Amino acid sequence: MADRSSSKRPLQKDVAELAGVSRTTVSFVLNGVENIAIPDDTRQRVLDAAAKLGFRPNALARGLRGGLSNVLGLVTSDIVTTPYAVEIVKGAQDAAFARGLSLLIVDSGGPHAEADETVERLLEWSVDGLIFATEYHREYSLPPAAAHMPIVLVDCFLDPALNLPPVPTIVPDEVQGGLTATQALLDAGHTRIGFINGPPEYYPASTGRLAGYQQALAQANIEFDPDLVRVGDWWQESAARHTADLLALAQPPTALFCGNDWMAMGAYDTIREAGLRIPDDIAVIGFDNRVEIADHMRPRLTTVALPYSRMGARAVEILLDPQLLAAARTELIPCPLIRRSSV
Repeated sequence: MADRSSSKRPLQKDVAELAGVSRTTVSFVLNGVENIAIPDDTRQRVLDAAAKLGFRPNALARGLRGGLSNVLGLVTSDIVTTPYAVEIVKGAQDAAFARGLSLLIVDSGGPHAEADETVERLLEWSVDGLIFATEYHREYSLPPAAAHMPIVLVDCFLDPALNLPPVPTIVPDEVQGGLTATQALLDAGHTRIGFINGPPEYYPASTGRLAGYQQALAQANIEFDPDLVRVGDWWQESAARHTADLLALAQPPTALFCGNDWMAMGAYDTIREAGLRIPDDIAVIGFDNRVEIADHMRPRLTTVALPYSRMGARAVEILLDPQLLAAARTELIPCPLIRRSSV
């Protein structure tokens, strides 16, 4: 008989506590997940605890009899506080809704222990798959509670040191983006192009965008000049200093490629202080397409967009395609050029 000592509806965490197991184990047992090595006595403890508490599956899991709940989970890492990266959520949400699915969105909070708690809470809702999205392109350590679930990573990739099985990964094509930005300046007639990059340590964006810059120069038969490259810290002040250094060269650049839009703001300040005009005297191009920046700079900033909405939508497409899930490939999503007035 169910324990009626409390009127509160029991949750999977209550079953887990009574059975002495994790919420992930409870989810696997109660949802009948196959091919998971759970000892028979552990399974029985879970079933007994559920019966004692009178646990019933959440209403969202009504579709489990057919093997699906029609609910996907999206685990973020502060992404909802990043204005332009929120497009990942919107892209995934629109793609899910178009297919008659619900999308549960939660913030992992940061530490892996908290991320594990987040995943276990999502498992209580019997989600059919999980999307993990980060606030910028970086390495990611998958929470252990996500094991054995259909997973897609967005704007991040697994830490190679962990030697985990591959999972589908969606990231921006940073190399193509850097090439596109540089090619736009070449097409405008510039051959001496300065590049203010972000720090390469731990930032795949910096490495990829530099590679794209170098590829575009090579394709135009222009020799790479390391004197034209500076490394900033993604913020205006460092870009302002580096722009001053580049303008002080004996042969200063006639165009600047800035590794993000914040650094383009710093470049604008220094160019104005030098009495130069954009784009008449020097062209400037940014990266990220932070609309709240690029649309309000004068002249408006030409930049390369990070394809966040498409990345989120593609994650849903992959989660719903068993062949794409099994292939576990890394997909590079092109970064389009957004033309404005600075080139």
